[in-house]
Formats: sequence, C-alpha cells, structure tokens
Amino acid sequence: MQDTTFWWRGGVIYQIYPRSFLDSNGDGIGDLPGITDKLDYVASLGVDGIWLSPFFTSPMLDFGYDISDYRDVDPMFGTLEDFKTLLERAHALGLKVMIDQVISHTSDQHPWFQESRQDRTNDKADWFVWADPKPDGTPPNNWLSIFGGSAWTFDSRRQQYYLHNFLESQPDVNFHNPQARQAQLDNMRFWLELGVDGFRLDTVNFYFHDLELRDNPPVPAGEAKTLGAPATNPYTWQRHVYDLSRPENLDFLKDLRALMDEFPGTTTVGEIGDDNPLARMAEYTAGGDKLHMAYGFDLLNAPHSAGYIREVIERFQRLAGDAWPCWALSNHDVVRSATRWGEGEDPVAYPKVALSMVLSLRGSVCLYQGEELGLPEAEVPFERIQDPYGKVLWPEFKGRDGCRTPMPWTQGEQGGFSSVEPWLPVDERHLPLAVANQQDDADSVLGATRAMLAFRRRHPALIDGGLSLVEVGEDLLGFIREAGGEGDTERGGERLLCVFNLTGEPRETPLPATLGEGARLLDGPGFQASLESSQLVLPAYQAAFISLD
Repeated sequence: MQDTTFWWRGGVIYQIYPRSFLDSNGDGIGDLPGITDKLDYVASLGVDGIWLSPFFTSPMLDFGYDISDYRDVDPMFGTLEDFKTLLERAHALGLKVMIDQVISHTSDQHPWFQESRQDRTNDKADWFVWADPKPDGTPPNNWLSIFGGSAWTFDSRRQQYYLHNFLESQPDVNFHNPQARQAQLDNMRFWLELGVDGFRLDTVNFYFHDLELRDNPPVPAGEAKTLGAPATNPYTWQRHVYDLSRPENLDFLKDLRALMDEFPGTTTVGEIGDDNPLARMAEYTAGGDKLHMAYGFDLLNAPHSAGYIREVIERFQRLAGDAWPCWALSNHDVVRSATRWGEGEDPVAYPKVALSMVLSLRGSVCLYQGEELGLPEAEVPFERIQDPYGKVLWPEFKGRDGCRTPMPWTQGEQGGFSSVEPWLPVDERHLPLAVANQQDDADSVLGATRAMLAFRRRHPALIDGGLSLVEVGEDLLGFIREAGGEGDTERGGERLLCVFNLTGEPRETPLPATLGEGARLLDGPGFQASLESSQLVLPAYQAAFISLD
C-alpha cells in the first residue's frame, strides 16, 4: 500500500470557493452538495486534493471569513452531514480534503465575543484584544485595518477599544491568552477527528500582537511597501512591525504542529501577508516542527517578468534552508492571473505557459477554480459589488468579487452554475470558456492543464526534486529540477531542464555547455520547441522540458 503521509510535498491542491462552484438547490449560491456533484471533474484534472474556502456558520459580512461557529456548516451551504458526504466522496476519488481555518479573528456574533464585550470581569474578558483609549479618547495606537481606517473600534460597554485587522465585525482573538489559544486548537481537532486531511490557515502571521501596543513606523520614502494589500491602501504606508509576525507566533505554530502530528498524513499551508513574505515563509516552515507549507503574495501580485520570477526564486532559495513553499498564481483574494499577468497577451497560450511554469517550480501548488479554464477577471458593476473591501476603496480598488464570480460549467443560462440569478453575475466572456466547451479539446487551457499535471506526475524531479536556476537570457526563465541523487536508486536521479518563454515573441538561447551532450527534448505537454546543436528555439508562449540524463 502506498504511503501517502507526505502527499502534500509537491502535491497540487485545487482551491474551491464554495459560494461560486455549483448551486444545487436553486438559491443562487453554491453549496456543499454542489461541490460533491463536481468532484469527479476535479479528480479528472489530476490534482491531489482540494482546499475549501470557509463554509462555517457566519453572518457572511466577509463571506465566511467571519465565523460565528467553528464546528458547524452555515445553512446556506448545507449541513454537517453534507460535509461528511463530500469528504467520503472525495476520499473515494483519491482526493485529500483541506479546509480553511480562520482562527486569528471571529465574527462579532461569535458567543465568545458576545460574552467578552459585556464587561471587564467575565470569563472571556481577555479572549480578545482590548485596550484603553488614549487620554484624549482616541485609539490606543496608529494600527490600521487592511479593510480601511483604524484597526480599533470603541465599545461603550467596556469603555475600551477592541482590535480588528479587518472589518470591525471581525474582532481579533487574543492569542496571548492560553485558554483562547487552546480553544482554537480544540476547534481544529474537531475537524481532524472528522477526517479532514489538513488546513489552509488564513492570515497565519496575524495571531499575536505587541503587548506594549507600540505604533508602527512609516515605510521610509523610496522603500518597498508590503505586498499584502493594494498600493493605494493606506495600510501599505506603515511598516508592520508590531501588529503582526510577532516572535511569539513560532511557539504557537509548534503547538499546532504537535496537534497535526497526532493525525499522520495531515498538513497545513499558511497564508502570509507580510512586509518580507519569503523570509517569513522560510521561518514558519523550516525545521519540520511548525507549518508544513506556506505561501506569500510574491506571485500573486502584478510583476511577472522572467527576471522578477527568477529574483523571487533566488530570494526564497537564499532564505529557505529546508523550508517548503506552496506557490499560486491566483486565489479568491487577487485579480485572476489570466488578467493580472496576461493582460494584452494571447488569452489561450499565455495561461498555458504560465501554469506550466508554476507547476514546474520546487514546492507544492494551489490551483484556483477556473484557472484551468483560463478565465479572465470578471467585470462586476459597482451596483453588484458584494465585497466590503471593494466598497470602501472603490474605484481605485474594485475588491475581490471579480475573481469570485460563478464557475462556468456550460455556455447556457448562468453558465450552468444555477437555475436563478446568482449572488454575483456571470461574466459573458466566461461562457465560451465553460468546462463543457473545453472538456474534449486537447488544445484548450483545460486540456493543457490536464496534460501538464499528468506530465508532472510522470516526472519525479517535478514533484519534489531540487531546483537550480540556469542562465538562459533575460527574457526566458530556466532552471534544472533534479530528483534523487547519489544513493537514491529508487528514482534514478532524474534531471530536467525547464525553460519558459512567457513573452509573445519567439526566443532562442544556447544551452549552457556544462549541461553535457546528452540533452534530449522531451515530448512536453503540448508545447512546441526545437533543440538543434545545443540551440534551443522557443516560439511565443512556449515551454521546453529537456532531459539531461
């Protein structure tokens, strides 16, 4: 029997945003039975598991990232029995199931906060971050909410401010309180005992705050701002020294890892929004006693030249040690990569080569629903905007709704997502890209994604081999993936040179002489390249996979 304890290492995880995957009951909102109905499709992609964005009981002011009951399913998504059915079906198809855990903050409707805000002496009085006003009645310090304005809201009952890094309806849990910490670990144990295979940890570096509540310093003129928020957001004007990524977080991550180790084969991937995300990613995943994986926003942002991607890889390798990354080009929080990176590029060819690139990096990969279809960012008119983040910062920042619109299954009414008008509109440009239209087309983005995932599975070097960057010219990205090595007879030390042309112009490059004369161009997943006399020719938007064995 195959040992799947380390399935996550080099695994590909398909992210599902439940509200927008499939509506099974005709209310315009996706649900758990809808996800279960489409798990065969997900399995057919060749991914290793799924990650479900929150489906827990919530007032939905931040669409599930404001939880009022950590151990139950919100009725709009179904029931706990529906989740168990989903879990059973996924496991039968060989898919692991990871679920979101949003433990840094709760909804203000959570019973813990409802009790905490009553007075300063109740049992939960110190379970959230409370602080006295300054003598003039203003907030305790200059910390800002990512969603706009101060990170502090005054409560008349306690005559104190409470901290919220996001909406004022999302109070921060006080992780300096051991009882609060343990309660969140107990909530996670509930789902592990139910059989989930791991957690995606929302805002994993936000758990602790500076007990002295010191002001954050400004970002010095000319220095880079955080990648964790749009540059137009005042949040990026501060250097976030005291409100996140505090040193105490490391001990909590060790406690969390000890819990996960009680359930062999489970895993964690943490979301890191930080001034120095790659350094934090390395710190949080090194040593085998904290997170299994983490991701930052380096590839979820606008820069995307070959030189930029090379610099991200170099920086991570310089910092990483034994850390393990999880890469993604799209998710529920950022503009879809087909638009963010692919604006003005070929709408079919560019997503293919971009996905092949990220699926060739050393690390695990998260693939966001619809990314395998090459979906562009949807246009959502202001009157249909749901995201509170977008409402506050409109029009310079339009929020996150454009990447959260319904999954197009067919070219018919509502894209086959629902029988009624859905919670967000279906973009007309998505309909020709529906699953049904690409399903049997090997040349489509869907066909290319399946082919690349199958190619990845056939080559151990792409799963968990080492990575060495290779100089192949300014406009190309090249690296060697190498599995095994001396003493590793099982995998035979496979070596692959991977080269990517992310531009709309043909490029060619001589192979480095140090690679030897045995270089052989493989039949890659649908790409066109030629190799003659050690000269590699790559047409526009093409990749090459070259065996060096």
